[in-house]
Amino acid sequence: MIGKKKRLAPLLLPALAAALAGCGHAGSGSEGATNGAPAGPDRARVELVVSAAASLTDALTDLKPAFEAANDGIALTYNFGASGTLQKQIEQGAPADVFLSASDRNMDALLDQGLVDPAREGELLANELVVVVPAGTTGVRTLADLAGGGVKRLAIGIPESVPAGGYAKEALTNAGLWEKLQPKTVQGKDVRQVLQYVETGNADAGFVYKTDALTSKKAGIAFAVDPGLHAPIRYPGGVLKASKHPAEAAAFYEYLRSRAAADAFAKYGFSAAEERK
Repeated sequence: MIGKKKRLAPLLLPALAAALAGCGHAGSGSEGATNGAPAGPDRARVELVVSAAASLTDALTDLKPAFEAANDGIALTYNFGASGTLQKQIEQGAPADVFLSASDRNMDALLDQGLVDPAREGELLANELVVVVPAGTTGVRTLADLAGGGVKRLAIGIPESVPAGGYAKEALTNAGLWEKLQPKTVQGKDVRQVLQYVETGNADAGFVYKTDALTSKKAGIAFAVDPGLHAPIRYPGGVLKASKHPAEAAAFYEYLRSRAAADAFAKYGFSAAEERK
């Protein structure tokens, strides 16, 4: 799943590292928020459409008010979904100004087609893959335990369109368990649906990101998947060339790499992405 392009150095890295270390807060979120964005009381309000991986829902919703307060001429509209689905929507002409993916593969596909501005694209965040079970459940501690009788239904994102599902399939394949577990899998359209299956008891275990698991009171983390079994989980972001508001889109992209955004992402369990080789 590791793409072939070398990404821009992640300017978010030092900011997010500082946030995770507990160093202060950015206050109103104005740092880096107005780069390239027109200003003035008479300017018409611009609506930016941000197509973003479902696992970013809570963090992006949290930082929306701060960004809009610092950029009073810009309103953010989010379109959350599986990264593969969002990629296809963009390829088919769906309106979007910024794309935030949970996989390098989906961003690379758009870069290869010339749909993303390479000067405004780069790694932003990193995440971890975990297995969750309904709250209070015990007995699931390893991937091998998923093959036992205690797990009758295993939730996983559709591997072809949901990055978390792709990482999970890769990990299970490398562990020699994919073929054995396929008959008991229940596929979700995105990582949030997988979490919901576990929360409601419609699955006995499921693969989600650590950041999603931390938001749930009805499901708990059984164990973290060995990161050596799958490609690094990185979240690239980029401005689309077809954006009708490139200056404002660039302002939001730069804001995502700022200290203000670092605080919001760290709050929800994201870490800084390392530079892509």
